[in-house]
Amino acid sequence: MPPISQKKDAPLPSARSIRRACSKELYRTVKRLKVYVPDDALREGEALYYRKVIGNLIWIHENRSNRKLLCDWWDEAVRGELAALWKVDEEHLGKAFREAFGG
Repeated sequence: MPPISQKKDAPLPSARSIRRACSKELYRTVKRLKVYVPDDALREGEALYYRKVIGNLIWIHENRSNRKLLCDWWDEAVRGELAALWKVDEEHLGKAFREAFGG
């Protein structure tokens, strides 16, 4: 029997768990960036990332076990806007996210 996280009929995550996961992923990313991101910009970034995840929730949920594919989606959908918001290099941000997320 496969682990619970790999079941096809696993329920969608709650809004709270999505918000917490987005926050944790960006926190880990900022640590790997090794640059200061102001609290206001960090909160705006979390809100941006949360909105993007909610907008693509079904696809993200279906591909939850493929971290490389999820990182590719993040690069296309989130990285550019987040890099502009945080005033950091896109390539450096993408690399830091992949290291933090594991993709």
